[in-house]
Amino acid sequence: MPVALSPDHPRPQLQRAGWTSLDGEWEFAFDRESELSRPEDVRFDRTIRVPFAPEAPLSGIGDEEFTCAVWYRRGFEAPSLGEGERLVLRFGAVDYKATVWVDGCYAGDHEGGYTPFGCDVTDLLRPEGPHEVVVRAEDDPQDLTKPRGKQDWQRHPHSIWYPRTTGIWQTVWLEKLPRWWIDTLRWTASLQDYDLGLEAMIGGGRREGLRLEVRLTAGEGAARRTLANDTYEVVSAEVHRRLALSDPGIDDFRNELLWSPASPTLIGAELRLLDPDGRVIDEVASYTALRQVGVQGDRFVLNGRPLHLRLVLDQGYWPDGGLTAPSPDALRRDVELAKAMGFDGVRKHQKLEDPRYLYWADKLGLLVWQEMPSAYRFTRRSIGRLTAEWKDALLRDISHPCVVTLVPFNESWGVPDLPSNPAQRDYVSALYHLTKTIDPSRPVIGNDGWESVATDMVGIHDYDEHPDRLRERYGEVDAIPHLFRRNHPSGRLISLDGQEHSGKPLVLSEFGGITFTPRERRDDSWGYQRVETPEELAEAYAALVDAVRDSAMLAGFCYTQFADTYQEANGLLFADRTPKFPLERIERATRGEQSHIEWELDRRRQLDKVLDELVAIGEMVREGQV
Repeated sequence: MPVALSPDHPRPQLQRAGWTSLDGEWEFAFDRESELSRPEDVRFDRTIRVPFAPEAPLSGIGDEEFTCAVWYRRGFEAPSLGEGERLVLRFGAVDYKATVWVDGCYAGDHEGGYTPFGCDVTDLLRPEGPHEVVVRAEDDPQDLTKPRGKQDWQRHPHSIWYPRTTGIWQTVWLEKLPRWWIDTLRWTASLQDYDLGLEAMIGGGRREGLRLEVRLTAGEGAARRTLANDTYEVVSAEVHRRLALSDPGIDDFRNELLWSPASPTLIGAELRLLDPDGRVIDEVASYTALRQVGVQGDRFVLNGRPLHLRLVLDQGYWPDGGLTAPSPDALRRDVELAKAMGFDGVRKHQKLEDPRYLYWADKLGLLVWQEMPSAYRFTRRSIGRLTAEWKDALLRDISHPCVVTLVPFNESWGVPDLPSNPAQRDYVSALYHLTKTIDPSRPVIGNDGWESVATDMVGIHDYDEHPDRLRERYGEVDAIPHLFRRNHPSGRLISLDGQEHSGKPLVLSEFGGITFTPRERRDDSWGYQRVETPEELAEAYAALVDAVRDSAMLAGFCYTQFADTYQEANGLLFADRTPKFPLERIERATRGEQSHIEWELDRRRQLDKVLDELVAIGEMVREGQV
């Protein structure tokens, strides 16, 4: 039977049946000063619940003190392996540098706190189980040269920085592979040719006569139909093909297959690797979508049509889990809540999100701006670290249809002297061009917020609390030259080196930040402006959004923020995802129009009124009054 897609799989777009989660209870030890280097020297004196970091309460530890390294250990049963089969130990993310041992032997290491890696442990396994894995995670809490995002370098969270995330914080799992296997998949789409691009890399080395069978389908159940069913020869352990779809020509039918927030149509993919005799060696499930994004003039476009972006800034923290969602269902719930509030997308801020979040954004229809977590120093070491991890992040998520914009830098974080330092401007430009080289299919914002250096769209951060000033600043296209010549409200220029607007789309990519908290939390909460009641928040939010939503100058907006994040209490939701005022009212303010439900209720009320009038007229006719 074909492999069925599961929303809980840690790698949603390359799923095979032979995987086993190792999440759960592990032995654990702190190594505060990073003094230990060998597993045999470690005294494991407590347990931890993986994949939660030791700073998170859900880990069972909840320790936010400085620590430079941590150690993990657990036993596991290895699946039986046939001739040539391999066993790979995979990690979704370990912050920051991980070293892995299996059955006492070094298995591998990885640097980068937000990207996945794996270790082939087949040849390390003892002849008899049970087996043992040990992980050391080194994560200097005060190292500002590594990409760390919003993780605080001070002992306790301050301002807009939050508790640290040390060690394992995404799923750990075992995956059994055949002698030759489908190692990576990359999907691209073209509306011009109405086709899908496939890049597949085959692991296990070269073997003559291998073929890759690909079946694409749309719809579910009885409505499921085949779009393509082809077999390709594997050449040099690679397959690169364009899979032509039958173009119906007429937009009404063509649009049924296009992916968008309003209609998130996914195309299922079943891939089978065949040996020269036609026997199935490997089988995986994947998915893709027919969608295209870009810019045209001063607009962001989706599938060739302008789309006014309604985004919300989402930092992806939970009060008990830190960067890790308390459950896979919590990832789905966050996507559903963003849509319920009327947003068509999120700007994932200073975090590379769990791929299962991206799965639900693909499945339910939510646009995602992907942003690299920042380092905070400009050195050769920080340049190398951030560049390497950003490249891995791009390759990890390149096939997700929900990801529509790529942002290597937030504001001038890690490049603090952009106006005066040519090397820092060259760095931003280099990352912009590297991003476009690896992934030419999406718009790239070199640095979002101010002092723009190289970009496809101009992101502007403006926390002015006065709606009238925002309306005046961003209301008319004629005001653009003045906007670019004057200092931004933050005291920064929007662009550097005399760059003019050049007709690029402008997005107000941070604004709002209105804080409302219960009175007892007022002293330990923070925001850009404050209100005292839910009603005041509702009115202030509606006024700010109304000031920019229909701006002729702007291609979209991103409100700060989705949910309260520790002391930064300016969310539309509390940290536990409870709305601060009704979701329906948030949606009305976000959209500037009635929700679908309210529209339907109004329509029914109008029909009822017409029917009542017709009945009244009928009575009058019968009584001879008409």
